[in-house]
Amino acid sequence: VGSSSEERAILVGLESGEGTFEAESRLAELEELTRSAGGKIAGKSLQHRKTINPKTLIGLGKLQELVSLAYHEDADLLVFDRELSPGQAREIESFTRLKVLDRTQVILDIFAQNARGREAQVQVELSQLNYQLTRLSGRGSQMSRLGGGIGTRGPGETKLEVDRRRIRTRISALETEVDSISRQRSETRKNRRRGRTPVIALVGYTNAGKTTLFNKLTESMQLAEDKLFATLDSVTRKNKNPEHGPILFSDTVGFISDLPTQLIESFKATLDELKS
Repeated sequence: VGSSSEERAILVGLESGEGTFEAESRLAELEELTRSAGGKIAGKSLQHRKTINPKTLIGLGKLQELVSLAYHEDADLLVFDRELSPGQAREIESFTRLKVLDRTQVILDIFAQNARGREAQVQVELSQLNYQLTRLSGRGSQMSRLGGGIGTRGPGETKLEVDRRRIRTRISALETEVDSISRQRSETRKNRRRGRTPVIALVGYTNAGKTTLFNKLTESMQLAEDKLFATLDSVTRKNKNPEHGPILFSDTVGFISDLPTQLIESFKATLDELKS
């Protein structure tokens, strides 16, 4: 989302027993995710509840507060720090008349923005379609009125309103392509092991500086940005310091707490590089 169409978001957190520090940390992480997706933070709200409301996650009183806050802050989007069920998302949208996203949708959107190579694009589309498949029933009109912006980007965008059969067919084709990628990467790793060249994988939190370090170690020019999940394509290069002999360094996707299972499964081919 460019600055001219930047969405103003209210972030919504829930603390239901894990402790205030943990809940506030999740909300701070959600703030970084939303900014990386192109949103502007208009406000934040954290509710403390002993039990989760099965229909709306948070209480109706809190939802009323959010409607008022969104009106005063000219916000058009609510972003929840937990994954919402399809039913919860429908109830909240119906009650607030605002666009509603959860943490998983924001992360998927960031991945869609940053997927540059074919491998990453295939894995992101597979993740998006698996997520949306269970959320299509009864949401066609709501999906249509959401329009553009966060949560609607990427290869999966044009497939939200097609029937389940076509989506499953597309998922099957993508899974076949991911399997092919996995086999190719497996062969590459076998060749490396036969060559007995040490392989070091750079692992850590997203935006921790892995790509910057990778560039220093290998004298590469991989894109390093101060944003979450800027690196999605796994890259392996040889070190440029002959004193220590040849070493292969692998730069790969970063991690974050509660990374969506759809992404972990779809990015198996890329994450397998960590087994090198």
